[in-house]
Amino acid sequence: MSTFKDNVVVLVGASRGIGEQLSYRLAEQGAQLVLAARSENQLCQVAEKCKRKGVKVKVVVTDITREQACLKLVRDTVQEFGRIDTLLYNAGSGNTGYFSSYSNIGFINQEIQLNYYGLVYCLHYALPYITEQKGRIVGVCSMGGIIGLPGTAGYNASKHAMRGFLNTLRVEMLGTGVTVTTIYLSAVRTETYLKELGEKAAKIPASTPEKAAESIIRAAGKRRREVIPSLEGKLLLITHRLLPGFTEQLIAGSSMNYAKNR
Repeated sequence: MSTFKDNVVVLVGASRGIGEQLSYRLAEQGAQLVLAARSENQLCQVAEKCKRKGVKVKVVVTDITREQACLKLVRDTVQEFGRIDTLLYNAGSGNTGYFSSYSNIGFINQEIQLNYYGLVYCLHYALPYITEQKGRIVGVCSMGGIIGLPGTAGYNASKHAMRGFLNTLRVEMLGTGVTVTTIYLSAVRTETYLKELGEKAAKIPASTPEKAAESIIRAAGKRRREVIPSLEGKLLLITHRLLPGFTEQLIAGSSMNYAKNR
């Protein structure tokens, strides 16, 4: 499959986990990559592996929670490649714990800045170029953006905002040739996920970063609207729509309660 051959892809959140695997799969397809993240050493290591696959790679060490950094990211991309075909927004982070248990809630602002505003900033500046190419906008979201999963209030709120923004943008871009794809992932065993949940992570059904990346690339390549890759996610959504009260009680007492008994 070479859907992304010579496609100029700005991948935000590219240095580790799902983003790292996305970088490799895009490189295998022959995409021209702009890899953006905050971790310079990790980002450069990923870039070197991608270059060995024979593709052109630009590394941008940046903090996309700052609007001017997003403007610079877009300008640097256009200066280097002359266009933007795809913006793939994979950046995100979240803390676990019941909202009532926190004495300081500053982390929620940080999560919303990274998980939501970074996407808004990037698209504000990149959208004219994507429109010129009739390109793709791809957002990596979470089941927490559809259903309130306990123990991740700030993260879920930011992903709900992301979902609403992309749903609106999808309608606004009808007729332009630009497509908006949103992927709702269930749990993924990234290093951050395993570190944050500790022993509890073993009790939660989860995918690997490799499989998550494959699902994202497949959905983006086909210009799908909204995709829930995992069977668990699909079943959860159906159950929640049919029996919301029952589903909430089930989640509250299950392994998907990300903060219980921590």
